[in-house]
Amino acid sequence: MTNNIIRKAVFPVAGLGTRFLPATKAAPKEMLPVVDKPLIQYAVEEAYAAGVRHMIFVTGRSKRAIEDHFDTAYELENELEYANKEELLALVRSVQPDDMVCAYVRQNRMLGLGHAVLCAEPLVGNEPFAVLLADDLMIGHPHGPSVLTQMATAFRQQGRSILAVQEVPLDQTRRYGIVAGEPAGKQLIRVEHIVEKPAPENAPSRMGVAGRYILTPGIFDEIRNQPTGVGGEIQLTDAIARLMVREAVYAFQYEGKRYDCGSKEGFLEATVELALQHPQVGESFRQYLKGLTL
Repeated sequence: MTNNIIRKAVFPVAGLGTRFLPATKAAPKEMLPVVDKPLIQYAVEEAYAAGVRHMIFVTGRSKRAIEDHFDTAYELENELEYANKEELLALVRSVQPDDMVCAYVRQNRMLGLGHAVLCAEPLVGNEPFAVLLADDLMIGHPHGPSVLTQMATAFRQQGRSILAVQEVPLDQTRRYGIVAGEPAGKQLIRVEHIVEKPAPENAPSRMGVAGRYILTPGIFDEIRNQPTGVGGEIQLTDAIARLMVREAVYAFQYEGKRYDCGSKEGFLEATVELALQHPQVGESFRQYLKGLTL
């Protein structure tokens, strides 16, 4: 593969968000705010920081708010401009920089992550691309590169599919795709086994796949030709296992922290920790927490 630059990112955002009902009854879970930004914006900003400029959203019913968020809000901008609120105006316009392109495709049936990625094929074409799951809010180390930036650097060197991984507790392997393999350099593992949500006694390791992928376009053929897997869905993990038969796949042990914002506990953890780091409210919020009786 000669093209090792990631220009496009896919955001599967068609899920129903049932773990956050009733908040997600009418609003997309990806629009739930952590402090003052929705989850999907954190993911898009991470992709943008990695050099991606073409954002592809795989949407579903009742997801119009995501499209509106990354569109121009003429009335709001006019009101802010008229009121001379230049700082807020700049903030609103920064949501979609001038050089960022957003495209949308509908996943009309909930058939799994693999199917969602396949829906993006006409917009991705024959080039490598990133996949970011907004449920996983990923924060790099302070003053360090974003998680996807780290992965993009590794991809430029390897030119093969790369999966973000982290060590997970043994009793949580049922929640992840689990990989095992041999070290292949700094932070890299050449994947030899990948299993979707194995029972602890069947897990080949404790290295769980997090919600960031860089995939070569060969993944589309594998998804298209595979049967349904765990939960009756078309699993991306199964397609990656098939891809490994004909080309190398690497796991990348990223530097940073992942918040599982698909769960209430992870969402609350992200809210508290990012609020403490916020330049405007961080210090006052810290003092508030210190005053609580826990």
